[in-house]
Amino acid sequence: MQISRRRFLHSGAVATFAALSQRRLAAYAAQASKTGVKFKVGVTDWNLRQTAKIESVALAKKIGFDGVQVSIGRQMQLKDEALQKAFLAESKKLGFPIASLCLDILHVNGLKSDPLGKQWVAESIPIAKAMGVKVILLPFFGKWALQNQAEMDYVGDALREIAPAAEKAGIILGLEDTISARDNARIMERSKSPAVLTYYDVGNSTQNGFDVIEEIRWLTAQRICEVHLKDNPNFMGQGKIDFAAVVNALADIGFDKWAQLECVAPTGSIENDMGANLKFIRDVIAQRA
Repeated sequence: MQISRRRFLHSGAVATFAALSQRRLAAYAAQASKTGVKFKVGVTDWNLRQTAKIESVALAKKIGFDGVQVSIGRQMQLKDEALQKAFLAESKKLGFPIASLCLDILHVNGLKSDPLGKQWVAESIPIAKAMGVKVILLPFFGKWALQNQAEMDYVGDALREIAPAAEKAGIILGLEDTISARDNARIMERSKSPAVLTYYDVGNSTQNGFDVIEEIRWLTAQRICEVHLKDNPNFMGQGKIDFAAVVNALADIGFDKWAQLECVAPTGSIENDMGANLKFIRDVIAQRA
């Protein structure tokens, strides 16, 4: 079969880019090992504007991330076994991990009071097991944000019912919200399950007036399942958050899971802006050496 010069050059460019990307990631990994930073840096599919889409896997790899956090979908799209298999096939083909899942339908039916919220959490557990991931993000925002102790108690009690299934499946249910680390810990304690942990977001906590460095150190790695890094609407490093201190705190507590960038694209260019934020956090990590 004859191959056109244009196709030949294109295939060569793709191969060269892939080789450079692999070398770059290997260099970052080697650098991180010298700094004491054990966590990997992933990205959320919704900030790639690829919510619940297979294309998020290739795009996250192209930009240079270590993995991608995938949305289950606001219509529970990922419940479809064919879509699960397609995601897994793409992940295997590219050699690129799906880091965790987000139960984004809780933006529609919140766990704090809507009975459907409990159903969605229960149904997400076998999805996570089938996808081979360990963490499901449970969001509490907008009208579903936790506002008082009664709502927090309700969530703790609801998770006490659901958590045994998560424990059996080896899945962690991560609380991401606008309340304090200590309030999250109270929900975790009320659930009476090691399968309920905090999904810590430095941007949300900063916006709600909490000391993120103190909270990360207080929670310890044992109570944090994953982390979101962002300083929206700014590029990382151009807002309020001291990311060197954040990285130091995560390294000091021995956090060795996933830190996902949940950053907006200030210029509108997903690849360029996400690439810039990724470079920034990689540079912060490298400076620990």
